Amino acid sequence: MEIQIPEGAEVIIRELNNHGFDAYVVGGCVRDSILGKKPDDWDITTSAKPLSIKKIFKRTIDTGIKHGTVTVLRNKNRYEVTTYRIDGEYEDNRHPKDVIFTTDLAGDLKRRDFTINAMAYNPQRGLIDAFGGMEDLKNRIIRCVGSPEERFSEDALRILRAVRFSAQLGFVIENDTQSAIRKLAPNLVNISAERIQAELVKLLCSQNPHFFKQAYELGITKVILPEFDDMMITPREFPYHTDKIGEHALHSLQFIKPEKIGRLSMLLHDVGKPAVRGADAKGKNSFIGYGERGEVIVKGILKRLKFDNDTVYKVSKIIRWHDYPFLLSERGIRRGIYEVGEDIFPYLFRIKRADIEAQNDEKKEERKICLERAENLYKDVIRKNQCVSLKTLHITGNDLIELGIGPGKEIGILLKYLLETVIDNTEYNKKEILLTIAKNRLEKI
Repeated sequence: MEIQIPEGAEVIIRELNNHGFDAYVVGGCVRDSILGKKPDDWDITTSAKPLSIKKIFKRTIDTGIKHGTVTVLRNKNRYEVTTYRIDGEYEDNRHPKDVIFTTDLAGDLKRRDFTINAMAYNPQRGLIDAFGGMEDLKNRIIRCVGSPEERFSEDALRILRAVRFSAQLGFVIENDTQSAIRKLAPNLVNISAERIQAELVKLLCSQNPHFFKQAYELGITKVILPEFDDMMITPREFPYHTDKIGEHALHSLQFIKPEKIGRLSMLLHDVGKPAVRGADAKGKNSFIGYGERGEVIVKGILKRLKFDNDTVYKVSKIIRWHDYPFLLSERGIRRGIYEVGEDIFPYLFRIKRADIEAQNDEKKEERKICLERAENLYKDVIRKNQCVSLKTLHITGNDLIELGIGPGKEIGILLKYLLETVIDNTEYNKKEILLTIAKNRLEKI
């Protein structure tokens, strides 16, 4: 098999060979090349030790020299070049206590996580596949190299990576590998929130986000996202929802584009329901206040997983408002933008559309038509530059001070009143009219 590798990687391999060392591209770049995908990175493994690598190449960075990794700069590209190594004892379910450099490629490949990631290639010697990676690629299988329990005991993050690769590639996790995951999933408690977050986002933004269900079935979410487990045992309430809350969330993931904010929002959009579940007068499930409760729960989840502040803010606000009932008039849409916020309101169309698509009753088409009308009205409001916030209100706090109002909270209260007036009556958004309204308001106070 021939793999087309970039000129920079080929030059690095050739230079290492010319100095008497073995060298191969290795891991994910080999896997992706065989699958016809464009690799994100090209990693190189070599029998040369770090100091030898630094002597051969003029432009290098000591990326992780303790563990044998030197980054070689070639033109504008970076290539991580790592010495063949055997990992020492793992003490924290994540990092080896030490590493031992070796000249044996097979020994280096043996320490890797999955067979499909344990293949190496160079143009002269071709593909090196000591653990059946090609066969597993052919059969679309995720399988550990050697003993699954040993691999997952060494690095518990591999447990979540197995599900992530399964989702990204559409592969099935092999039975023994699944069994080891079920047994060792509790070890994920030892993995940093940042690492779990990164794997979670990659999984959700894959072509098969619904594969996240495996994380539940294999006991992973019980450790990293127990709130989802609650969703998977809570039934939905209406005739057009025939599944559990969690099942509906998984289904909805397929109807929104693969980006972080949208996918996280769909996964967790009903997370508040288990906490507020009750019964109405007819004995049917009731979830009063689930949006507000969901906002609080999601903030806790995302902060626990160390998401950035922007993501925490957007996802929690989307979940707070995702079930907002649109009023189908320009005035109703202006009121909605004002209540929800200019930054969050546009997300609701995507979220609601995915939510509707994941439902299964005869009124789905009717709801989609109403949503389309609401979105068109929103576009009209934006196109006409209608006032929905203080920044487009044609009066300022300084104007009110000139009326004799002293600086303080009274100005804010009056501006809010004027804005709400304009939202209901766009023709009032003129300075002279607003000044008159303000004066009349002050006379009544």
